[in-house]
Amino acid sequence: MEEVFADLHVHIGRSENGKPIKITAARSLNFANIAKECADRKGINIVGIIDCASPYVIEDIENFLKTGEAYEIEDGGIIYKDKVCILLGSEVETSEVGRNGKCGAAHNVCFFPHLSDIKGFSKEMSRHIHNITLSTQRSDVSGYELIDIVEKYNGILIPAHCFTPFKSYYGNCVDRMKDIFKEKFDKIFSIELGLSADTYLADMITELEDKTFVTNSDAHSLPKIAREYNKMLVNDISFKEVVKALKGEDGRKVLCNYGLDPKLGKYHRTFCDSCNQVIETKEPVAVCPFCGSDKVTFGVFDRIELIKDKEKSKSPANRPPYVYQVPLTFIPGVGNKTIDRLLDSFGTEMTILHKLSKDDIEAVVGEKVANEIIASREGKMKIHAGGGGVYGKVTVG
Repeated sequence: MEEVFADLHVHIGRSENGKPIKITAARSLNFANIAKECADRKGINIVGIIDCASPYVIEDIENFLKTGEAYEIEDGGIIYKDKVCILLGSEVETSEVGRNGKCGAAHNVCFFPHLSDIKGFSKEMSRHIHNITLSTQRSDVSGYELIDIVEKYNGILIPAHCFTPFKSYYGNCVDRMKDIFKEKFDKIFSIELGLSADTYLADMITELEDKTFVTNSDAHSLPKIAREYNKMLVNDISFKEVVKALKGEDGRKVLCNYGLDPKLGKYHRTFCDSCNQVIETKEPVAVCPFCGSDKVTFGVFDRIELIKDKEKSKSPANRPPYVYQVPLTFIPGVGNKTIDRLLDSFGTEMTILHKLSKDDIEAVVGEKVANEIIASREGKMKIHAGGGGVYGKVTVG
């Protein structure tokens, strides 16, 4: 068994020939570049690329396999340079009946073992999505219906960023996810927390006690890969082993969730759309205390306060720890040139974040930056909450 790092939510911005996939993502974010970034800079062993149902991306994957740098394996996944396992995924937006009978929408990340599986899924979903070439387009199916389609092609479904105010089950649709999936809820064995939530907050909801939590980057650019990630115990890097880890089968498991302090997330607290203020009241409010407007977007913290069914957060005994991890790009004074110097000296971000001593770092980038990196690693920082689509901020000290 080996310990590996996994980030299961990375977008593609453009195809190799420049066709748009995720319009809001960087042009450099293509299939080949993601594989190289994970292997050479990030130190990520398993990466889930969630725009692989686009026919343009499928063509890129086929061409990438022809280069000989990567190959499919029987247990599922594409192995790149024997360093990284790429899981072929698709993020699908489902159509739901939300609170008070209003239309709701939720995102789901779906993973498939082989290219043939996701090609079949893509063909079938093209009947339910207006433009299958683009990322995360609205489908006309519900989560209840989608899980059957995913299983038809040997895949798994993970509800994505479950609490965010837009496009999520708890944030945009229902107070209880079981109301969506009904008798199929047991088929959901993992959920993605999202950047604005953590284990403490999610374990305020009883129905999630038997679900494995995953923390992923939802990266829209190469540097954002692994801003959140997971440590897993597996026998090898493959689709089959990831599924076992998420189910906690045969000794495989998620050992640790590494994520942002949820205050750093863009949607942690409620935001007033009229006066552009983050609202940090003790209790959730539907009216802005600053300007009196009722045009507010509930943050993740506030939504959970409204829908929780526990007085105190209590995690099951087998829940892995959630470690607050500040990405290098969030740390004051750590810019691209500093990161490049560290990578040139030490190899990957995982090495920098997990293995290096203060003296190692200081020898390359100086005492001040070394102190800030170690302080962020140890949780010795002040964090100003984000909201309304604006990330929170870190100050060390």
